[in-house]
Amino acid sequence: MSSELAIVLALLVAAIAMFAINKPRMDVVALIMLTALPLTGVIDVSEALAGFSDPNIVLIAALFVIGDGLVRTGVARSLGDWLTVKAGSNETKLLALLMAVVCGLGSMMSSTAVTAIFIPVALRISQSTGTPSSRLMMPLSMAALTSGMMTLIATAPNLVVSSELERNGFEGLHFFAFTPFGIPVLVLAIAYMMFARRWLGGHEEVATDYTGVPTLANWVEEYNLVAREHRVQVTDQSPFIGETVESIRLQDTSGAKMIAIQRGKALIHPSPKTQIQSGDILLVDLIAEESAVEALRQKFGLEALPLTGDYFTDRSQEIGMAEVILPANSKLIGNSLVETSFYDQYGVRVIGVRRGLTTIEYDLKNEDLQIGDTLLVLGPWREIRNLQSYGNDLVVFNLPAEMKDELPAHGRASQAIFSLALVIGLMVSGVVPNVLAALIGCLLMGALRCVDMNSAYRSIDWKTLVLIVGMLPFSIALQRTGGVDLVADGLMKVIGQAGTYMVLGVLFAITAMLGMFISNTATAVLMAPVAIALAKDLGASPYPFAMIVALAASSAFMTPVSSPVNTLVVTPGNYTFGDFVKIGVPFTIIVMIVCVVMVPWLLPL
Repeated sequence: MSSELAIVLALLVAAIAMFAINKPRMDVVALIMLTALPLTGVIDVSEALAGFSDPNIVLIAALFVIGDGLVRTGVARSLGDWLTVKAGSNETKLLALLMAVVCGLGSMMSSTAVTAIFIPVALRISQSTGTPSSRLMMPLSMAALTSGMMTLIATAPNLVVSSELERNGFEGLHFFAFTPFGIPVLVLAIAYMMFARRWLGGHEEVATDYTGVPTLANWVEEYNLVAREHRVQVTDQSPFIGETVESIRLQDTSGAKMIAIQRGKALIHPSPKTQIQSGDILLVDLIAEESAVEALRQKFGLEALPLTGDYFTDRSQEIGMAEVILPANSKLIGNSLVETSFYDQYGVRVIGVRRGLTTIEYDLKNEDLQIGDTLLVLGPWREIRNLQSYGNDLVVFNLPAEMKDELPAHGRASQAIFSLALVIGLMVSGVVPNVLAALIGCLLMGALRCVDMNSAYRSIDWKTLVLIVGMLPFSIALQRTGGVDLVADGLMKVIGQAGTYMVLGVLFAITAMLGMFISNTATAVLMAPVAIALAKDLGASPYPFAMIVALAASSAFMTPVSSPVNTLVVTPGNYTFGDFVKIGVPFTIIVMIVCVVMVPWLLPL
């Protein structure tokens, strides 16, 4: 072993040790190595920084932006809502659908982002069905990790392995190269969790309610909104058809206020010029006896629809609420809501008034407002945010927990889906390089206003990019100093005569175990060159060996620190380290056996 190789290995061991104890954070470790390696003389500065010019780094960044477009437009959340409706209270069906949806979406965007999106969805399902959250969170993380085995762009290690093949003069992996392996693993994962879920749920469930932050459901109860809010559908016989909101208001003297119009799946915030159509569902604020409400429905040809407090929570991506207080210098003081033309001025409607500890429930529109009155307002999130600029008249002092559910690009889901479909089509067809396809998708998402520049930059996980760039020089340094050949030769001496299946099995096991201590991306960076060198020594095709490394890098099921996906579900699932070991280790062995059998079958040696 040369002195240069010894220095590089010492740096590698130091990096692994720092990764294992998570001090300093991973991207900082990568930057330290990026700085230290040129000082060894093995590589120069330009080689150390070559990762910043790697097309795959740009591709990964672009994929983060595309994934953010799916989140901002509500595509990801709509899948969760669909899941809730389809599964109902059937836990077996729920588990299968949850894992399939998460894996499918994760094949097109960051698995970490998918997990973060579906954690609150799974928690809501847990609360509504009574299913312990611990029986949902680990299947969620397992499906998110399995999604990395579905497509080339599903996870960074796949791109790293494909890039290493290209660096060695081979053709990179195509978009669906991983799918024949990912689908069987997903089926196995679903079947396995049907059995293994009995080992989960034994811990005391953690509280999942928002602490110290009001929710829409809290306000529905506190202001008694269910007794005042009404959902009605416009029938074919209604005189409202073709009328504007303004003309209806002039005709109706009941004091009813139209809060929102649901037309198909879209929620419209009515303006005076909005025309009513047959089939529209109106959300109306009206304080009246049920007999009077029924009389109005009959008069105007409206059909009653059920309304519960859950309605506001379910529409929390579109309908916002806030509590505002009137300061001493507010021009609203001494005037009624009718006199102030509140909606015309602020774009939101007052649906509740609280004076001290007393909630005023009757004749709100004619109640003179006083200093310190608390108003509950409802309207689009955009208008609620704008209330912050009216500090002289009202002060926003309470915002609901559901504010995080706001969809900044609501109504643009079809544009986001079109952009994603175009990217996938370009990648599959090979008309342009993958990185150009992803950049075209980003530009299209921006042009169609699914994302903006600020959200695009925020969506990129810079820590992941720096980690990859910082670890790539190790691949060059180990190859130049003979480290890769040394490891490959060592493995050949130990298992070279044991047969190809044994070599692939050991390669999978080493990659998976290394991934227990360092990130799967760093693992792929280190093991991909070894896999290709092993293939050369055996005189075999490099593709089965490279594929085994990629699949093993995604098999981070064994510990809560193997992947950020696992770390995210620890708290909501109330898991211990041992939970991941007892569930993850057996499944990793199963995946290893399946991959070792299937890879040489589908990718001939």
